[in-house]
Amino acid sequence: MTSEKTQMTKDAMSFAQLFEESLRVANEGDVVSGTVIRVSDNFAVVDIGDKSESEIPVSEFRNEEGQIEVKEGDVLDVFVEKREADGGIRLSREKAIGIKVWEDIARIQEEDGTIEGRIESRVKGGLSVDIGVPAFLPYSQIDLRPVKDLDSLIGKSFQFKVLKYNRRRNNVVISRRAILEADRDKMRTEMRKTLEEGQVLTGTITNITDYGIFIDLGGLDGLCHITDLSWGRVSHPSKLYRVGEEIQVKVLKYDRETDKVSLGVKQLKSDPWSTVEQRYPVSTKAMGKVVSITDYGVFAELEEGVEGLIHISEMSWSKKMRHPSKIVSVGDKVEVMILNVDVDAKRISLGMKQLQPNPWDVVAENYPVGSIIEGKIKNITDFGIFIGIEEGIDGLIHVSDLSWTERIKHPAEKYSKGDTIQAVVLKIDRENERFSLGVKQLEPDPWQQAMEKYPVGSRVEGKITNVTDFGIFVELEEGIEGLVHVSEISKEKVETPVGLFTVGDTLKTKVINVSAKDRKIGLSIKALTEQPEAADYDEFKKKQAGTGPTTIGDLLTEQLEKGKETE
Repeated sequence: MTSEKTQMTKDAMSFAQLFEESLRVANEGDVVSGTVIRVSDNFAVVDIGDKSESEIPVSEFRNEEGQIEVKEGDVLDVFVEKREADGGIRLSREKAIGIKVWEDIARIQEEDGTIEGRIESRVKGGLSVDIGVPAFLPYSQIDLRPVKDLDSLIGKSFQFKVLKYNRRRNNVVISRRAILEADRDKMRTEMRKTLEEGQVLTGTITNITDYGIFIDLGGLDGLCHITDLSWGRVSHPSKLYRVGEEIQVKVLKYDRETDKVSLGVKQLKSDPWSTVEQRYPVSTKAMGKVVSITDYGVFAELEEGVEGLIHISEMSWSKKMRHPSKIVSVGDKVEVMILNVDVDAKRISLGMKQLQPNPWDVVAENYPVGSIIEGKIKNITDFGIFIGIEEGIDGLIHVSDLSWTERIKHPAEKYSKGDTIQAVVLKIDRENERFSLGVKQLEPDPWQQAMEKYPVGSRVEGKITNVTDFGIFVELEEGIEGLVHVSEISKEKVETPVGLFTVGDTLKTKVINVSAKDRKIGLSIKALTEQPEAADYDEFKKKQAGTGPTTIGDLLTEQLEKGKETE
């Protein structure tokens, strides 16, 4: 009896166990579908059709922004973690998602598909991406070209290819570049069919170099050389553009064999030089921007692609400008006059001084010849002195116009820079812009009175200033000298007066010719022996009689002594 009861108890237990197992819909480790039947502050109650319900912490339902995303009636996958001894069951939403992601990863890699992910942060060697599980995106797989600002990608979502994965190590390596390369190949194939020279396209700048910019046209890259960026001057492409900027270009040349594309930006506009003569007629005014300064002048941009040269000589009426930078700086706006246009050579000559009055136009009216002016010495040279007249005009006093009588070897002997002096206007050459002045003209020319003071035939007396082989120089007064030629010393032949006469001695002579124009006076000792002076000469010879041979030197000496006694 007892054994029968025992058997019945065992059968009842087996039946209860079988009944309990029959109520189960999932085993530990399974991912099953469940329905949310209630949501509290801390838990979501989920029914998977099993004999009991299970609670899942609401923290497992937080989205990327930290908000709880679960409500009553939601149907979702859950992971059966464990069955408790009391018949309860422990479920996990996060693990179910993780398992599902790994299954998707395996399927996507097998099918060469893509998976969406959100870039979370920078890690060593690349970026960390959330694709349901953490995945690694190497630097080389981020884009087709290196990305300078990786932080700008954080928080953004993209599609990725799965390169490899290891579920045991929880490791996934993904690529965005693989998708971009595939897209580019498709676009390149399509572009090859339609790309033609002369087309206008919009592309993205991918690289900037010294010689130009590279532009992604959407499948094909093209080069726009620096000379095709603008009709004007371009010092460096980076001054105009930046990487990542969209730009409209024109296809200049396409080599289908090499896929090389030459692009142009300036060709989108007409050449400004084709109509420059009509828009900038000679003698008209224009505004320009200083773009370059050299020793010989300034380049001014009248418009994009049209530059003109303002030569240093056309910047100011003053000739004393040392360098154009003393007047203008790069970037300055300047008003200019069009002086000449050469379309073939693409050159325009500009002027600045033409917009100002030319002081030489009125200088003759303001300073008539013969008038006396006063000014400061600005410069002294070996040939003369420069006097400042007014802005842009200097007058020259030639060394020969400093004195009627003085022999000035260098003007610095008498004058210094900064001295204020008076001068007479002698000549104004408007065409060559020369202003001639004189100092000696402030006083009468002593040679103009020489003909009256020293008429031919008059006896004069002066000091010997020089004795040469060809004659004797005698100073009659300050600045007036006469010459006794060697042939006018005696009737007898004199080889040279050197040794016969001494500098500083007083000598009486006779004027035999005067020329104020040539500033010369001819003197003669020999003429003293002629009437009425002949008696004096005979007396000299008598006094010398009986004393031995009489020489020309003795006679001359005696005559000189007599002259002194007469005085």
